[in-house]
Amino acid sequence: MPALPGMHALVVIGLMLVALWLFTRDRIPLEATSLGVLLFLVGFFQVFPFGGIEPQSFLVHFGNEALVTVVALLVLGQGLEITGALQPLAALLTRYWLARPQLALAATLVTCAISSAFINNLPMVAVLMPIMVACCLKVGTPVSQVLMPMNFANTLGMWTTIGTSTNLLAVGIAVQLGVDNIGIFDFAAPGLMGAAIGVAYLLIAGPFLLPERQPPLQDTSPRVFNAALHVNERSPAQGKSIAEVLALTQNRMRIDQIQRGEDLTVAKLPSVRIRAGDRLLVRDTPDRLKEFEQLLGATLFRPEDVGQPVSERNPLSTAGQQLAEIVVTRASPLYQTVLDSTELMERYGLLPLAVHRGRAARSLSLDDLRLRAGDVILVQGTRAAITGLRAAGTTPVLDGTVDLPDTERARGALAIMTLVVLLGAFEILPMSIAGLLGVALMLGTRCLRWRHVGEALDPGVVMIMVASLALGTAMLDTGAAEYIANLVTAATAGLSPAAVLSILMAVVTALTQVVSAKPAAALGTPISISIAHQLGVAPEPFVVGVIFAVNLTFVTPIGHPTNVMIMTAGGYRFVDFVRFGLPLAILMWAAFSIILPAYYGLAYDVSWLRF
Repeated sequence: MPALPGMHALVVIGLMLVALWLFTRDRIPLEATSLGVLLFLVGFFQVFPFGGIEPQSFLVHFGNEALVTVVALLVLGQGLEITGALQPLAALLTRYWLARPQLALAATLVTCAISSAFINNLPMVAVLMPIMVACCLKVGTPVSQVLMPMNFANTLGMWTTIGTSTNLLAVGIAVQLGVDNIGIFDFAAPGLMGAAIGVAYLLIAGPFLLPERQPPLQDTSPRVFNAALHVNERSPAQGKSIAEVLALTQNRMRIDQIQRGEDLTVAKLPSVRIRAGDRLLVRDTPDRLKEFEQLLGATLFRPEDVGQPVSERNPLSTAGQQLAEIVVTRASPLYQTVLDSTELMERYGLLPLAVHRGRAARSLSLDDLRLRAGDVILVQGTRAAITGLRAAGTTPVLDGTVDLPDTERARGALAIMTLVVLLGAFEILPMSIAGLLGVALMLGTRCLRWRHVGEALDPGVVMIMVASLALGTAMLDTGAAEYIANLVTAATAGLSPAAVLSILMAVVTALTQVVSAKPAAALGTPISISIAHQLGVAPEPFVVGVIFAVNLTFVTPIGHPTNVMIMTAGGYRFVDFVRFGLPLAILMWAAFSIILPAYYGLAYDVSWLRF
């Protein structure tokens, strides 16, 4: 057995165990634990100096390339959301999710496992995350049961040398140590077999092991509003039957009444066809009302507002617009007024879109509706207009104001994101530089404002990454990680090559949950080659085993940057990764423990299982 390491290494190992325990405590914010780890490292090495470790060196990780990359991609994802660039793709996916959600999820996971073998995981998750969230909200599937399987499926694209930068790092180290160059697809066969097993687990276990968390998303209030969709001559709904119109919305819209002209109400018969000028009275949530408006090419505005030029008093364009809910009180100037003649447009520059009234009749005629205390009006307008109404104090504005997509810049945002992905995927630029370039382009083209950048940043993401990087550095520099590796070498003496490979993968998998993939690969690759030489076998299966093991970053949110990215959007807790990711890591480890020896022809002896 190797001799115990020095005090500093033992303290760092103890800190690692304490940090893992604290991360599982739901009552303690991740930011607090992360800050505590960082402060302890700085303070401990200040009081007890060690070698060339400077206490302030732990703070350098705030500028770490991996952290810069994650932050840049989060901001770029915000740009795609703000501009609505992914709405067409989300609508297409939603159509399939509505019809056959399990098949759609399976197709998504398989696509991720294949495409991520050639495209970096970070931009893949950044692009897919808002799409998956939109699909889940529309079909009623818990976001927490989709984002983590999608993220893990991207990680399963480990079956090429270019699948991740960690794979390239491990192969580069192996070549420097005398191992023959490993080609792009040299371990594709065992990697694909393992990926198939992983995807099957994600599909089967997700609904059972992942709880329904409440993510801090944009306004998802279930409040239902009465609204009128006005059909114009260019609307796809014109001339279609009611069934055909409902099909345009995937049969999610429910029509209460069809008003034609001033006094005529048309019966909802199958033979009735919608005409230009008809008003469809519907009831739904704000986001779905705006979606139906887009799908039908209709408008939620009053008849006299339609067709008027865009101006500050008639802000029909969605650029820079917001949706807000305002409450009518007895002190409000809107009280006891008719909605059609309110002073919202004239006084505040806001457009009334729909009305919510508790215990209201199934349908309401919005043109002559007299407002009363307690009514909630859905309005659209500029941020300044809504802020002005809130400042007036007479008409309360509810929380949950939503930015409308600036669709005029959607193509630009999508082009910028595509450019970033291509620059990183083909290694024309490092992913961190490509991401920063993309952020600069989005700000320069006004796809993003600086306030959007602030909204995209999550202090929890920053702190947990900095703390994990600092802890990983401390483990490497103090010899704590090397001590763990020496324990493995001593413990596997006398076992068969296949058994040694299996144990090595288990240790590297555990290590990568704490120190992240790259340090684990940098440490595990030389050890794997040394062990192979001692056993008298080819080193390639051991190097590939390390590559697969460092990619099994499923157990903790600090194992991989994309794990941190999905935490906020999915509303996950630390324990969710353990509950869902630990069985997956064990399953993949067991699968590769069988697949790799069989594929490379290593002698296998199961007698070691008695331990």
